[in-house]
Amino acid sequence: MAASADLAIALTLAAQGIAAVKRGRALDDALAALDNSGGVAERAAARDIAYRACRRLNLLDSLVHSLLARPNAELDAPLAVALSELIDHPQRAHRSVDQAVRGISALRGGAYKAVVNAILRRFMREREALLAAAHADEAVRLQHPRWWVERLRAAWPRHWPDILASGNGHPPMTLRVNRRRATVEEVVTALGHDGIEAHALGPCAVRVARPRPAASLPGFAAGRFSIQDLGAQVAAPLLGVADGMRVLDACAAPGGKTAHILEIADCDLLALDQDAARLAAVRDNLHRLGLAARTAAADAANPKAWWDGKHFDRILLDAPCTASGIVRRHPDAKWLKRELDIAALARRQERLLKALWKVLAPGGKLLYATCSVFPEENARQVAAFLSSHPDASHEAAHTALAIDSGQVLPGADHDGFYYAPLVKAV
Repeated sequence: MAASADLAIALTLAAQGIAAVKRGRALDDALAALDNSGGVAERAAARDIAYRACRRLNLLDSLVHSLLARPNAELDAPLAVALSELIDHPQRAHRSVDQAVRGISALRGGAYKAVVNAILRRFMREREALLAAAHADEAVRLQHPRWWVERLRAAWPRHWPDILASGNGHPPMTLRVNRRRATVEEVVTALGHDGIEAHALGPCAVRVARPRPAASLPGFAAGRFSIQDLGAQVAAPLLGVADGMRVLDACAAPGGKTAHILEIADCDLLALDQDAARLAAVRDNLHRLGLAARTAAADAANPKAWWDGKHFDRILLDAPCTASGIVRRHPDAKWLKRELDIAALARRQERLLKALWKVLAPGGKLLYATCSVFPEENARQVAAFLSSHPDASHEAAHTALAIDSGQVLPGADHDGFYYAPLVKAV
């Protein structure tokens, strides 16, 4: 946390973010909507605290349940972020307790000052015993929902511990260099001149050693690069776009893959998304990068509402999914999703695949992509589609990151994704 940040304010803001997640709201949206209490340092610190707390939310809930004499919804989130700070920073425990008490008192009008002080100091005294008792529950120890753990264990009997460990970690910061405006070497050199340690990670990728706000990086405002995970950078090359092609990005927001396609080829691209606000952000990002595309706010599964009757040579379907491959970037996903959501999402993915196949030109390619590691959304979805579409064939997904038929599992340098290039018979 920045030395200049007021910890009490940061904890209060982080608690508001965690409370919103508990009500079913995405953490990014919740933090973006926070009031302007404090300054830049406090909001940055609040974001860091909230993300660390969200990664272990079931552990924190277990501790709060053990420490509170009776349930109190008003204290759940404030105590969770305070306990998270005590777990991460035992060396400054007394300051953290004092600041947490001050923050919660301000938030709740002083009504819980004594009880919060007592609870946090009890945790300091009984820390090891309380953590050991909570960790006796496997799901709590692994910091994921129980159903999530069981599904990963069944799907990936060799890899599931590593997938879970990755999901609890902090994501790397990777840049995708805009080849129209810079080279990897130029970006690495420019960062180095500003004292920012970075190294080349791939043909268009640069890894920044210590993550920081994108806008603070030299060259970002000039459109020389974007922030994009290495695993996500696989999509555009797999699509195989060439100059002059007619291309559809069916679920475009937030637009990283849209931009990458346009950086690779001069093509006629239509970017669709149901969310008009997020589509506006796509346009802003393309403008920063010196790129342009047609955009439309529409449901890709209903071509009658947006299709002009001309077939596409290439289609990217970055399908809605559980986001189970990117939980270290979006830790709220594992708490907001329910097991029943997998089947509902799979039905949505099926509708999108079937609808978009009709607008793909003979000989064209559709790249089915998700940021999931659950087979129901990936390999099984594609197998079912192929069995019902004899004019479709599954092209090999040639990427060094894939470990099993297009499945990219999260690793040190990248998140988890799935890619299936589907070619339509002539």
